[in-house]
Amino acid sequence: MMIRPYGDTLNDGAVQLSFTLPVAHCAKADEAAIIYTKKLGFKEVEVVHSNPLSDEFTFFVVYGKTDISIDYDKVVVEEVEKSLDFYGVNNFIKENIERKIVVVGACSGTDAHTVGIDAIMNMKGFDQHYGLERYPMIEAHNLGAQIPNEELIKKAVELKADAILISQIVTQKEVHIQNLTEFIELLEAEGLRSKMVVCAGGPRIGNKLALELGYDAGFGRGTYPENVASFIVEKMHERGMK
Repeated sequence: MMIRPYGDTLNDGAVQLSFTLPVAHCAKADEAAIIYTKKLGFKEVEVVHSNPLSDEFTFFVVYGKTDISIDYDKVVVEEVEKSLDFYGVNNFIKENIERKIVVVGACSGTDAHTVGIDAIMNMKGFDQHYGLERYPMIEAHNLGAQIPNEELIKKAVELKADAILISQIVTQKEVHIQNLTEFIELLEAEGLRSKMVVCAGGPRIGNKLALELGYDAGFGRGTYPENVASFIVEKMHERGMK
């Protein structure tokens, strides 16, 4: 099935783009944004919003249309299955692992944004989905933000963690890639990688990226605590972790 972006009419190719150019806000800047967007291959280009960010930078919202389409039937992606709910996870642990499991989570490196890890770990959770701290069969430890990778590994060993969750919100200059890669390298150097289920999460982290970096799974937007918990316990059972 061939598809294109949709605006007013099915497959009309309408797209909205936003970007910043290092120029002062003026009519010439708007025209530059139009020319640039056309160079990207878009037609019927229109600047619908432009706003100065400073004396030398301007932010644009631009509409355009494209003739490019893709065959949706050929799109392949590896998604993390979302199977068990809160009660299902706890019952699965009781029946298959037969003990409480230990999960350690943190926003590691220099990242100070705990919104992601808190949503998954904290007892209250979010959007009416309980966090891991509320699961009777999970011993959850939320270490907070700006936790050095070395300290996170040390704490995981101390607590005899079955799983480690790393949240990365800040992604400027691919700093999240560097930090996530460093963590896996440190874990492998300590001979611990195969002994724990390791997951990464954040608004720009998907399962494909996480697998490429050496993680067991990646969780992005729309993830609830039970999605993460379900994956962890099923992966533990698959590996025979008791």
